[in-house]
Amino acid sequence: MDALMAALVLGAICQAGDKTPWLAAILADRYRTPGIVILATAVALAGNYALGVIGGLLIAPMITPEAKLLLLALALLFAGLSTTLRSKTPDRLEGWRLGALGTSMLGLAIMVFGDRMQFVVVGLAARSELPWLAAIGATLGALAVAVPAALIGERQWLALPQQHIRIGSGIVLVLAGIVFGLMALRLV
Repeated sequence: MDALMAALVLGAICQAGDKTPWLAAILADRYRTPGIVILATAVALAGNYALGVIGGLLIAPMITPEAKLLLLALALLFAGLSTTLRSKTPDRLEGWRLGALGTSMLGLAIMVFGDRMQFVVVGLAARSELPWLAAIGATLGALAVAVPAALIGERQWLALPQQHIRIGSGIVLVLAGIVFGLMALRLV
């Protein structure tokens, strides 16, 4: 159960300053169908984080518990550092002619593949007795940010204090990474 809650919280924090909710807002505005975009976002995120769990399952038997914790710490540190960087405007996928569902699902799946939260899911899944809860929690946490973005639209999403959100999220992730790293090295 710890993987579910940790992934839920971390999923929301990682997505708060990411391009995924921004693209969801763009696509919801473009197609005027936030429900379809939200469904596509859920599928794209769930698939991405399921791949993260598979990675965690493949790595887990090969490393010690301390190494698993260190893996999570490094994922959090890198996530925190990359979160503080300004996001470029995501590709608006204007040339895509797959309809609202196809464009949203494929475009978002491509965007989130290899994102910071996928690596956090790998670290959480490697440490958990119920690794699939990491994918479920990460998906729900990321949706907690993407759904409001799709509902309010791009203009209102960008009106939020994006820089402060990114910096705050980055600080939380870096601090968590430092704490877990020190625990993995048995320094605390």
